[in-house]
Amino acid sequence: MLRFFKSPLSTRLITLLILVLAVRLPLLWLGVPLTATELRALLIGERMHAGALLYRDLYDSTAPLSALVFATLDLVASRPLWLYRILALALLLFQALRLNLVLNRADVHPERGYVAALTYLLVASVTAEVDTLSPLLLGHTFIVTALSALLPTTREGYDNRRLFRAGFLTGLAALCYLPLALFLLVGLFAVIIFAANSFRSFLLLLCGFFFPYIVVATFFLYTESLPGFVQFHLRPTLQGLVAGTDGLPLWVQLRLLILPGFVLLLALGRAFTTSLGLVFQVKFRQMMLVWLLAAGLMMAAGGGVAPGTLVLALPPLAYFGLFLWQKAPRPWVPDVLLLVVLEGVLLTRYRAVLGLDQLVNIPAESRYAIQPHPAYKAIRGQRLLVLGPDRRPYVQNSLASPYLDWRLAQADFGHLNEYAAIFRLAQNFAPQPPTYLIDEVGLLPELRYKLPAIFGRYQPTSTPRLYRLR
Repeated sequence: MLRFFKSPLSTRLITLLILVLAVRLPLLWLGVPLTATELRALLIGERMHAGALLYRDLYDSTAPLSALVFATLDLVASRPLWLYRILALALLLFQALRLNLVLNRADVHPERGYVAALTYLLVASVTAEVDTLSPLLLGHTFIVTALSALLPTTREGYDNRRLFRAGFLTGLAALCYLPLALFLLVGLFAVIIFAANSFRSFLLLLCGFFFPYIVVATFFLYTESLPGFVQFHLRPTLQGLVAGTDGLPLWVQLRLLILPGFVLLLALGRAFTTSLGLVFQVKFRQMMLVWLLAAGLMMAAGGGVAPGTLVLALPPLAYFGLFLWQKAPRPWVPDVLLLVVLEGVLLTRYRAVLGLDQLVNIPAESRYAIQPHPAYKAIRGQRLLVLGPDRRPYVQNSLASPYLDWRLAQADFGHLNEYAAIFRLAQNFAPQPPTYLIDEVGLLPELRYKLPAIFGRYQPTSTPRLYRLR
């Protein structure tokens, strides 16, 4: 099996695509569960499509480039969940094939073919979390694309345009998911081991990184939303309130990482016992070790619960996997090991279908899907405001205010004794108040007292905590 994928023929690529689809497509018959991250993305895209400006008319810490992608997808169709899943699969395939192409062209390993892409896609199939179109997956695509620009055009130094491009792509990645800015550590190490003038080259890398941020900051400056960009994106992210960290619980994520971690440990052990002939190959292996360290820091920055966290470790795992699947004294050992990994992936991926949740001791990802709130199922297609952190009522309704993230909404609702907060609330709700209001935290009496012209118009319904605009 491995010998088949060690050939660069196009038939190997077709077989690889068929294998990946064969692992993933059968689960589609059971439906596509809506994740918390996808619900947030759908609401952001819907709100921005309606004319809202991020950080000024929508309070959320989602990075601007990711929000722009969500808004663009909403132009194609209303709440296009299937389009989200198709795009996520396309990005994952692009990452694997792009990384495979770079590794082959750079001659980082004596053997070529599609083995790196096979490892990348096979390990990524261990969890359905990677199928989610998340800010992390969007940004990681730029990181993988930037790898080729970090490699020297010659063994003597760098082409300045390539360094700027590497920094620029890293900046775009950070505009999708800010913790990906830690990839600059990999860029710094690459500059140190490859560049002739390390300090000047790293400054050029930084110039490329900050260029897209300057463009975005200029746009927000002219649209009077630059303070919101700092308040609702940069500051919360630096304080640990990263958007898109509402994925699976940490203990579930860690158990799903057991199989990839096992493969990575075996690959590292084989890599360090394999001698490399070229100095460039040794330096590249050192750079991938730094990449692995940076991936760990990015995981920690997202609290380990960002959807698609596994993709951060896939590039170094795919690279070191080349040593794991290389020729061995007993040729059958790598093939048997690959079959074991494939069976482990299928067992983990299909554990709910096969009824092996208790045996594997990992609950199915579908258990954490977002379902409509049972108390408010009668409300459909309405403009809604939820005073509280629960977003389930938005599954069947649209967001009718800037307050998507309840933690960030505390900038106003948590300071009702301040005139500035009351003034902002009046500005946000006066033009067109929500049709329905759900008061989970008991704020409506105080809001009625301080903003009677708006919140005094809401009357209780037969459903507790649900109010309708009269």
